[in-house]
Amino acid sequence: MSTPVKTDPSPAAPSEASNRVSLGLSNRLLARPEIGALVAAIVIFIFFLIVAPAFRSAPAFFTVLYQASTIGIVAVGVGMLMIGGEFDLSAGVLVTTAGLFNAMFCYQLGINLWVGAILSLVLCLCIGFLNGYLVMRTGIPSFLITLGTFFILQGVNLGVTKLVTGSVSSPNINQMAGYDSLNWIFAAEFEIGSITLNITVIWWLLFVLLSAYVLQRTKIGNWIYAVGGNAASARAVGVPVTAVKIGLFMTVAFLGWFTGMHYLYNFNVLQAGNGVGNEFLYIIAAVVGGTLLTGGYGNAIGVALGAFIFGMTSLCIVYAGWDPNWFRAFLGVMLLLAVMVNLYVKKLSTTRKVG
Repeated sequence: MSTPVKTDPSPAAPSEASNRVSLGLSNRLLARPEIGALVAAIVIFIFFLIVAPAFRSAPAFFTVLYQASTIGIVAVGVGMLMIGGEFDLSAGVLVTTAGLFNAMFCYQLGINLWVGAILSLVLCLCIGFLNGYLVMRTGIPSFLITLGTFFILQGVNLGVTKLVTGSVSSPNINQMAGYDSLNWIFAAEFEIGSITLNITVIWWLLFVLLSAYVLQRTKIGNWIYAVGGNAASARAVGVPVTAVKIGLFMTVAFLGWFTGMHYLYNFNVLQAGNGVGNEFLYIIAAVVGGTLLTGGYGNAIGVALGAFIFGMTSLCIVYAGWDPNWFRAFLGVMLLLAVMVNLYVKKLSTTRKVG
């Protein structure tokens, strides 16, 4: 008498386990801060390829990259600062302060531009240190501290420039000693066939990679996320909260100085009123890139994508032949959508499935 063969229903189990693994991987992928910005960048890129024929050329694309880099360099530091739980509203006018100081100091004294560039860096780092020190020492929100710095620098930029030069612009510095070497470092252009690559694009990508490495691969990066998530808990486990936050403010100041040097050596003359409003563009680039306004969440790649979206839309609206006044409205809509997407992504990343 033969024994009946029993069928084992367990072969279906590996398929179920595979589905769970795939679902888990999908959730983790969707929970990455830069995913929303990547999807938005692809959609906007395709959209403007369709509606803006002028955008379909390589020179136009590299012009977009240059536009993105002028915002993206400072946005790298602003994004790291926001991950650390703070804001800097003085970053836009600090860029102008850096360039004006370099130009006017050297022009009035007739000295090498390198001296002014180094002293300008020292000045910017001191401003960044002061912002961070006041925030940590007084407990006043960084929004208010740096708003005060914003007004001070804006007034100084206009007042001192008018007092020294008799106008609201810096003197032309393209005939002064040190100009050629500084121009090459901060504003060189490379002709590659029909395209022109500005060196700021290269610097921007390098700063993004350095920021990504620091945030994801170093102890300092862990500290930045910790102080942004919960400063009190971070301090309780030995994180030097004060030093980290002051360092972040100084990082923003350094990148602001760097961008100020680019503007000065690219255009040779600066208007004292420039930079007002750019602080919001840096913040928008970070938020669109997945950085939360509450701190503790975001990454450098997302911020770079946010800056690229800014550069693409600001120029492609013109390429498409539309009224450029609509650009600000687009920024507002983009910011609101980014905040909602970021909150959803943050919720998704903290969800823990049971079973």
